[in-house]
Amino acid sequence: MHAFWPSSRPVAAPSARERLAYKRPAPGVRPPVSLPALGAAVGGAARMASTSRLDALPRVTCPNHPDAILVEDYRAGDMICPECGLVVGDRVIDVGSEWRTFSNDKATKDPSRVGDSQNPLLSDGDLSTMIGKGTGAASFDEFGNSKYQNRRTMSSSDRAMMNAFKEITTMADRINLPRNIVDRTNNLFKQVYEQKSLKGRANDAIASACLYIACRQEGVPRTFKEICAVSRISKKEIGRCFKLILKALETSVDLITTGDFMSRFCSNLCLPKQVQMAATHIARKAVELDLVPGRSPISVAAAAIYMASQASAEKRTQKEIGDIAGVADVTIRQSYRLIYPRAPDLFPSDFKFDTPVDKLPQL
Repeated sequence: MHAFWPSSRPVAAPSARERLAYKRPAPGVRPPVSLPALGAAVGGAARMASTSRLDALPRVTCPNHPDAILVEDYRAGDMICPECGLVVGDRVIDVGSEWRTFSNDKATKDPSRVGDSQNPLLSDGDLSTMIGKGTGAASFDEFGNSKYQNRRTMSSSDRAMMNAFKEITTMADRINLPRNIVDRTNNLFKQVYEQKSLKGRANDAIASACLYIACRQEGVPRTFKEICAVSRISKKEIGRCFKLILKALETSVDLITTGDFMSRFCSNLCLPKQVQMAATHIARKAVELDLVPGRSPISVAAAAIYMASQASAEKRTQKEIGDIAGVADVTIRQSYRLIYPRAPDLFPSDFKFDTPVDKLPQL
């Protein structure tokens, strides 16, 4: 803490003419005091008081280096001599803030700011007011009901978007989607909501469709059934909203290929890398040879995984693969029958067969 003491301007000494013109006052009469003289007297007294007060304060110095300027360690509360490293004083009270200030724009709590960080997806940046519930008697009416509702003074559109963002985050957490997928989904929902092009559709259905689009745009596509499993919306409704959103935003998504699902399906089935590479090769060759016209990439990927696993030591049943891929057993069998006649041409050349091609199951 810095102390500021009053100071006065230096007063010039009286000239010779002023000394000659000075008359000693009569006995018992107090001479008049001019303002400059009064200021000089007050300033001199203040300087003397400040000097004596500063001299009375104890000064902590290093016994070996009394002229060294001590360094204060705020974390440990020590006064350290920079010359020899001697801890001269300890348990020094830190009068600063109790936190370190960083530029933190995340959604977590930041003690250096008053309130949460701004949300650019909302119209007012989420700088709204919340009325908390009172605990005293004045907070309730004669019927025991709360006088003030715990609601934010935000617009209905912002409140609807906030609810949709929470639903999107919940769905993404259920299927372990990263944060960048959530951010893209929120942006898509904001664009659709502000355009009002899907007016009349449920916000949950729009949010589910936006999540499906965001997954495909980020290169980690999910099936409609996977999105339906984490939402309360039917597959048909999500598909309708998906087409309407693409038309309203005038955007497009990349076509789904069998390779988009192969790694995740094989990982969930605990299949080794060799089987995954073989299944990927089988599915790609089947598409190149036009063996599966009109079949969905998911059903082709499931059939390729079934064929590769049956040829290896890590065999998986149609039901196990269908549960992971989200397709029925009959769908896997239909795609498998289309690629089985060309099975010798589909496997990679370096694949190690545990079951020969001619011994593979004929469905």
